[in-house]
Order: sequence, then structure tokens, then C-alpha cells
Amino acid sequence: MDTESTTYLSKEKFDELTQELEHMKTSRRREIAEQLEYARSLGDLSENAEYEEARNLQAATEDRIRIIEEQLSHARIIEHAKGSSVSLGSTVTIQKVGEKEEHTYEIVGSAEANMQERKISHLSPMGAALMEKKKADVFTFDTPKGSQKYKIIAVK
Repeated sequence: MDTESTTYLSKEKFDELTQELEHMKTSRRREIAEQLEYARSLGDLSENAEYEEARNLQAATEDRIRIIEEQLSHARIIEHAKGSSVSLGSTVTIQKVGEKEEHTYEIVGSAEANMQERKISHLSPMGAALMEKKKADVFTFDTPKGSQKYKIIAVK
């Protein structure tokens, strides 16, 4: 399988995207078709703002459907092996060398990465540096502020 096109997703994210796709293909398409029908009934399409808006909404919806279908077609569900080394699906607690504060992150596929939720991609500089490491390992990775050195406190 081509790893460039593989999308790693948690089971929850896969289910969420599947539900969104179903909604877009059924309810959303129907709503837009009704808006287009109503807009057509208003007459002259060349100066019909409702028709133009409905067409733009239709294009955006079809684009989103295409994106979700693409993600799902290349999706691999993350099945975290409960081991001692960091892998996709791991929750890792790290501490910057020389500091007391600890930070906990979940390692996810790039489609789910979200710093506000403390989910980092396995392809990000930190995520890539963490992969296959174990508790107590020290690792470094490059950032715009220079090389950073951290210690792994826990792997779940």
C-alpha cells in the first residue's frame, strides 16, 4: 500500500467521517436540490442570487463529499498495539530536559492532528521523533527555535 496516500484514523474518526458522508449524500444533497428548485422557480437565472448561492453550496458539498470519500478509501484504522514503545494511537507523556512540566499527547494520523486536543501527527517533527521510543528514552527533534530535547515519562 502506498504510504503517501494512506490516511491513519482512529475508529471514532472513521465512524464520524462515515456518518458525515452519509448525511452529505442524503439529507444535504436533498436540501440543496430543493433550494435549486426554488431558486429556478424565481425566474431569470442570470441575476438570481438564490440560484447562485445554491450552486455554490452544491459545489462545496460535492467537494467535501469527494474529500471524505478519498480519505475513507485510503483509511487505515489505528489499532494501537499495547506495547511499551510509541506507535500510532499511543498516549505519551513527555518532559523537556531540564524542566519540571510534563505534557501528554496522543499520536494520531495527520488527518486527526489537533494541538488544542493534544493530538499530534506521527509525521510531525515531534511525532516522528517519538515513534518506536520507549519510557525513559531521551529524544530530540528540530523546531524553528532550534533542536529540542525531551524525555519520555510514560507510554500508554
